[in-house]
Amino acid sequence: MNKQTNRKYGLMIVLLVFLLAGLWAGWHWLTVGRYYQSTNDAYVAGNLVNVMAQVSGNVKAVYVDETQQVMTGQPLVVLDDADARLALSRAESTLAETVRNVAAQYQTADAAAALVDQRKVELERAQNDLKRRAGLQDARALSGEDLEHARLSVVAAQAALVAAQRTRDAARVAVLGTPVIRHPAVLHAEAQLRQAWLDLQRTTIAAPVSGRVAKRTVQVGEHVTPGSLLLAVVPEQQIWVDANFKENRLAQVRIGQPVDLVTDLYGSDVVFHGHVAGLAAGTGSVFSLLPAQNATGNWIKVVQRLPVRMALDASELKAHPLQLGLSVTATVDLHDQKSGQPVLANASQPLYSTPVLSIDMQPVERDIQRILAQNLRP
Repeated sequence: MNKQTNRKYGLMIVLLVFLLAGLWAGWHWLTVGRYYQSTNDAYVAGNLVNVMAQVSGNVKAVYVDETQQVMTGQPLVVLDDADARLALSRAESTLAETVRNVAAQYQTADAAAALVDQRKVELERAQNDLKRRAGLQDARALSGEDLEHARLSVVAAQAALVAAQRTRDAARVAVLGTPVIRHPAVLHAEAQLRQAWLDLQRTTIAAPVSGRVAKRTVQVGEHVTPGSLLLAVVPEQQIWVDANFKENRLAQVRIGQPVDLVTDLYGSDVVFHGHVAGLAAGTGSVFSLLPAQNATGNWIKVVQRLPVRMALDASELKAHPLQLGLSVTATVDLHDQKSGQPVLANASQPLYSTPVLSIDMQPVERDIQRILAQNLRP
């Protein structure tokens, strides 16, 4: 067997190997490969809960630092509460003073009503005197001057009655139809007291959710104002993956399809299992700060990518925590081609919530009732 023959057999063997490899690749694509769609343009995403100040004040203490774990309701930052306590004390004094002033207005209204009754009696007396003096003048027992004085007394009594009625009406308007505790001025003072009490409670800033602290910018002694960003908390159970698939690979992707996820952090030894939770409403370029304008003469087509959100298994996430921004390779199983519908938002049930912002108002309500009782005593 010469070299030419050996070369011929070698080429045939190589050709046969390539043919078998092609056949195997085609068979694998027909039976397996076409039912899976994969991308390594995927990243861990999740909620980032920013913690902000609700009142002004100087930072008195910071209880946490970055990378630390916190629980819901745990104090994070405490502001100096001296000004808040003074404001609360002023609000309590204002309420007590307002109650007394309004109670005095009710007494003034009663006095004005009594004055009207008095003016009516005086008018009746003046009218009777005028009648008697008119008869005496007919008998020529009374001078014309005395009769004129009697008539003027009636006019003065009538004017005094009208003035008293106006004063009574004005006093009634200030207290019309409400008891002291329901008077607008008292209600306004109560609202100011509640606000001052809330401001005092808000000098202690608690964690709205459980998670890991990140982006701490607050420093001791710093003066903060409402809306100042202090730090952030990442809830480690509110994590998902955003996978950016090319638009020409999305035709068979459906909501609810199972997904296998491999992270660079844990490698192929740890495979996360999840499902397609939803498809974004638009590509990243649409929602960018400066969207692309393609109506130009030098337009070049670029294949767009659409973010696909993938939910993770909570138990797996708890066993192997993930951090935001980690790289992921996502593989979607396309066997299930039932058209999944986007999950409708439930208006009656919040998707995320915190009990921290629901402050019990019973202490301040008891304080208000105490002030009302002390200042409404006869």
